[in-house]
Amino acid sequence: MVTAYRTVRGRLIIACAVIFWISTLPNLFAQSIPASTDAGELHNLIQPHLPHPLAEDNQPVDTLDVAIALNQNAEPVVFSIPGFHSLGCAKCHEGESLHLKAADRMRRVLARLKAIQPDLTAVPLRQYIIQSWSDALLAPHQLAHATFDTIRISPAAILIDDKAYQEATHLHESLHLTQKFVGPANELEAYGLNIISDPRFLILNFPYFEDVVKTFFMPDFPLVLNDFFSRPVKEKLNVPREVQWFLSPFSAEQLEQLKQSIEKMKPLLSEVSRLNREHPRESAYLSEQAGNPALLLEIVAAHHLPIPAPSISTETRRKAFELFELQMNKTDNTRLGYKVNRKKEALLFIQHHLKVTAPITRLALYFQLLKQRFVKQDGKIALEVKEQEEFKAYTLSKIEGIRKMINYKGLSKIEREAAQKLIGRN
Repeated sequence: MVTAYRTVRGRLIIACAVIFWISTLPNLFAQSIPASTDAGELHNLIQPHLPHPLAEDNQPVDTLDVAIALNQNAEPVVFSIPGFHSLGCAKCHEGESLHLKAADRMRRVLARLKAIQPDLTAVPLRQYIIQSWSDALLAPHQLAHATFDTIRISPAAILIDDKAYQEATHLHESLHLTQKFVGPANELEAYGLNIISDPRFLILNFPYFEDVVKTFFMPDFPLVLNDFFSRPVKEKLNVPREVQWFLSPFSAEQLEQLKQSIEKMKPLLSEVSRLNREHPRESAYLSEQAGNPALLLEIVAAHHLPIPAPSISTETRRKAFELFELQMNKTDNTRLGYKVNRKKEALLFIQHHLKVTAPITRLALYFQLLKQRFVKQDGKIALEVKEQEEFKAYTLSKIEGIRKMINYKGLSKIEREAAQKLIGRN
């Protein structure tokens, strides 16, 4: 139900010739895009909807807002298109229709999210912004961004989600709205949701899943990755490479293998979600300290799955564990902002200094170390942080980052209010 309607006009800031060119195109958001659209056709759809190059101090002052309740008992969500007139959107789009379609889209997405994660609390969506320019809140190559009770999404992302991703971007960002802190574990949880909907997302986001998949489910997973990413893409298209790979035909047999692996991984993904919600700050800190976005999933896999027995001496195993501990105890990533994957560093040392040449043996040692370090005698995972002062400093730095965002000129009132509440909870 539409409960409010507001529009504020501003001055036109793009050339009339460009407006005329855009106005001759069909209403892309209003139409149903054929399922057979390929990368070339998607390029044609995206071309007139690329981000406008605006200075951060010259963002649109006009907006088209419609408040819509997504169900009878819910507070209305503000659907907003800043710059609807000044950026020329009104020349070929009917604004309220765009908002009604967005509301229907979010109803489908939230129902789907609830079906996948029935224990999930209500999604605190208060605002949905179609943003036609890039800034600190929506980077040039970023399709969408969940901020504070808000989803910001580019027009191109709406087209990609409609044609290629089957609303997976909306699903991903909706889950982010429910998370209690910030950090890499949030992305792991959200991508875990995406791979359930389509196995191609496991390939596109393989750093989050690769070592678990090839150690416990598909030893030939690296070959699948090579086959998937070796297919050509057209660099001149305004379609992201990952979207082109997603759209291109791929081995049905390999996708079915992945689908079966994901089915077996579902209990692990559920455990990742539980840990990230019960221990959000620890999950974030440990993942960032290790420089490893997959850490939480790897800990869960080490706990629940049978680890291959490495054929090495006790002394080699002891030295390997020392190397893992040495790397994983470093705090350069969280203290100095480095981006070093400590697992990979340790695996390289073990390969070259301890002469453990078999990749599966090195990974087996790694998973054994995780089990020893994080799984306690009572059989429960304990996300213990050894350096408490570092942990406190890390948490405060993240909160300070949120405070800086609150002062960003482009943040809406709804986002500022929600950001303040997030700070209060942490």
